[in-house]
Order: sequence, then C-alpha cells, then structure tokens
Amino acid sequence: MARAWGKLLARIIGYGILVLLVLVALALTFTVGWRPVIGAKKRSLTSRKFEVTPQRQRRGEYLVHAVMHCMNCHSKFDEKANPPVLLAKEGSGQVLDDEGSFRLVAPNITSDPDTGIGKWSDDAVARAIREGIAADGSALFPVMPYEHFRHMSDEDLASVVVFIRSLPPVRSDLPATKIPFLFARLIQAVPQPVAEPVPEPDMSTPAKHGAYLVKMGSCSDCHTPLNAKFQPIPGMEMAGGSPIGEGVASANLTPDASGIGYYDEALFIQAIRTGAVRARKLNSAMPWWIFRNMTDDDLKAVFAYLRTLKPVHHMVDNTEPPTLCKLCGHKHGLGDRN
Repeated sequence: MARAWGKLLARIIGYGILVLLVLVALALTFTVGWRPVIGAKKRSLTSRKFEVTPQRQRRGEYLVHAVMHCMNCHSKFDEKANPPVLLAKEGSGQVLDDEGSFRLVAPNITSDPDTGIGKWSDDAVARAIREGIAADGSALFPVMPYEHFRHMSDEDLASVVVFIRSLPPVRSDLPATKIPFLFARLIQAVPQPVAEPVPEPDMSTPAKHGAYLVKMGSCSDCHTPLNAKFQPIPGMEMAGGSPIGEGVASANLTPDASGIGYYDEALFIQAIRTGAVRARKLNSAMPWWIFRNMTDDDLKAVFAYLRTLKPVHHMVDNTEPPTLCKLCGHKHGLGDRN
C-alpha cells in the first residue's frame, strides 16, 4: 500500500513539474522569448574589411564627433564644467556607473591591442555598433544605442569603423562591466542581427533627413519617457521628462506650447550652438556641446523633423522644484501641473 502511494505521489509530482515547465515555456514564449535562456541572437563574423578613403575618414569623424556623440561615453570628461572638458585621451573609455552589484563601463575603443579593440576585425567592430554583439560574442548592455544604430546605412557604418580604427592607441585598464544575473539574461533578447543591406537614408525632404539624424543621435533615449517596464510611454514621443542628470529632466521637444512650439529655426540653431535659449543656459547633460559641431543644414533638418512630431502638452521646467508627474511618472519641475 505504501509503495502504491509512493508511486502515485511520484507521478503527481512528475506531472506537476511537467505542467510547471509547460507554463514557464508558455510564459517565456509570449513575453520575453527564449533568448534570455539560450543567449542572444547573433550572426557569424565575416572577413569583410572596409576600404580606407579620405571621404570615409571625414564622414566617420563627423558622425562620431557631431551626431552619434560616441565620445560622450567612450571618453572621460570633467562634467562639472559646462561644456565638459576632456580629462583623458579620446576613446579610452570610462566607468559610467558603479554601484554595488552593477557596474557599467564604456570600453576603450582605441586601437590598443590589449585594452582596446586593436585585435578586433572590421566586421567585429561593425557588429558591435549596429547589432550589439562584442567580438567575444557577448551581448552589449543597450545603453550602447545599437537599437538605433541598426538603421545606420552601410556606407555610414563603414565610415564610422574607418574613423574609429584611426584613433591612436591608448592603454586604458578599465574594470569589466558587471550586471546582475537577471538583467544580464534579459538583455540577451535585445541584439538582433542586421541580415540585409541598409541603404542610404531618404533625404528627399529636410524632415526625412532630420529623422535619420535624430535616430543616429539617439535623441529619443532621453526625450521619450519610459514606463516602469522601461518601455516608451505611448503618445509621449519626444515629450521629455526623463531624468538625465542630478535634478535635470529632458525637455519636451514637440511643437506644443509647453514644448518648443515657440522656437523658430534660428533660435533652435542658436540654442544648439551656444548651449543657451536666450538667457537660459542648457545643462551639459544635454550634449549640445557635441551637437553644436553639426552643420547648419543638418541642424535645420533636425528642426524640420521635430516640427513634424505630434504636439504633446507636457510641462517640464528644470528651474522649478521637482514634483511627481502623472503623465510620465517621473519627478521634474512643473510635474504637478500636468
């Protein structure tokens, strides 16, 4: 009798485990998918090498220094200065955040073979930029905006790789990025291979040209607020409110009266060039000091694109005490007025 009950109990436990596994499988399939379990999706590296030309060198330097603001993370700055002042050699990397079990490091991207990317192939650099996979096959933390860069044209990608390859080698011993286990698994779902050629952007209108530049500048990462699940809040595209520094929230860039509806093209260009909107200075957490290196035509294109956004009434003012905002869920100046 006892043996029969034992077999029945074992069978019940077995069925219970099977049901639990099925439920876990269904949960994974219909939520984050299987990538956190089986690892990031990645393509094999190829032997492609990008031809070095003066045109690519110039274009890559422009994109890196004026549009993509790569050095904002991959170089160390004195952020107390406005604009920030470079403290170490360009591209040598820095620790972005280090708190307890979490450490986020922007690595050395110079050609140093030991502490940089000197031993990486051209395709490994390209894959990291657009697909979020390092040379060793690991997934990059998505603070590196590869989800935006995947839309970078093939020619612009080649130009960026050519320029980065030209950076003088700098030995920079940095600690490794350290991510808690759960986050480390969840980011495995983010990288996606770029399997098809990416053509040149549509520049048939200034607004379409500007949309490409805004994508390459990752502007929405700061100016579109996220919900508790770290997803963009629907209907709040580029409406600001996200914390981007101590006591600083991103501005509403939509053409609403609470945003930049009162801007004209000249004021927009002046603000980016000088870091001030008339008498009001911009905080350097907004990297105007990088974007000011863009050409007038590109800044005009960015402004043309911003004018096409849906106006969102969302008051954000960094000169006022932060209060909770029901629209974006963050605390910022005038939050209680929304």
